[in-house]
Amino acid sequence: MSRWGITLPLTGVPLAAHRDLVKELPDLGYTDVWSAETAGTDAFTPLVLAAEWAPELRLGTAIVPVYTRGPGLLAMSAATMAELAPGRFALGIGTSSPTIVEGWNGIDFDQPFHRMRDTLRFLRSALAGDKVTEKYGTFEITKFRLERPPAQPPEIMLAALRPGMLRLAAREADGAITNWLSAGDVPTVRAEVGPDLELVARIFVCPTEDAAAARALGRLLISSYLTVPAYAAFHDWLGRGDELKPMHDAWAAGDRAGANAAIPDSVVDDLIVHGSVDHCRERVQSYVDAGLTTPAIAVLPTGADPIETVRALAPRP
Repeated sequence: MSRWGITLPLTGVPLAAHRDLVKELPDLGYTDVWSAETAGTDAFTPLVLAAEWAPELRLGTAIVPVYTRGPGLLAMSAATMAELAPGRFALGIGTSSPTIVEGWNGIDFDQPFHRMRDTLRFLRSALAGDKVTEKYGTFEITKFRLERPPAQPPEIMLAALRPGMLRLAAREADGAITNWLSAGDVPTVRAEVGPDLELVARIFVCPTEDAAAARALGRLLISSYLTVPAYAAFHDWLGRGDELKPMHDAWAAGDRAGANAAIPDSVVDDLIVHGSVDHCRERVQSYVDAGLTTPAIAVLPTGADPIETVRALAPRP
């Protein structure tokens, strides 16, 4: 069986209320728990809890922004997780977006490709226990050394949407993490990283047979994300530029409702997995069949108990 991951915490479920579910996950067939970091929980705290509740699980951040923590603090957080979950932690880093970096954190979103490359190279040295004094292109480090370097440094994965970052991941990282793609897009992404690199993708799953409700929620999410320049360029590269142009035009004109209405059903159905639980599970498997190494399922709210939904979406032998 391939890897089968779930994104935690679940919407509307308090962190402490995840304990029984997390303990169950390995027996259900899940191999991974992945966290995210936007404006909810930070990426590390849910994984600290999961490390204690289910020591069998592999844990990963998908992703931590490279701007919102200084390089040294990011190395400290990663080393702490690697100590708690030796050999079971993957540090996923990404540039995030101008909204999160500049708008919410007051930090310049400058030279994202180079900042990612420089942070990756710094983390390689720091997490190996080296004393780092280095002028990188986007920051300078003087005499930094971890007091508690991990006995086993974590894997480092890069969030990557287009060829340049995907190729950087293939050259220098342990894996690539992507987002907002269809199963049919996986071969295009896989071709940039080669056959052997681990490829992780967050897959948005809305287990309901009310297609209209799933599409309505999907349109809200798609217009929020795919209007971000990096995601817009990603989908241009994937070949959806013409399909999404009416959405972009309406969004640029300040017409949010018009932007949502302009998204074709076919695009929503490609990017949002919806339908019965069995159908959703089969759709997730289709990503794996197309070349994805690790699906990181993100359960969208449907009104059903999200904990029971995670149990129902578990892989079948």
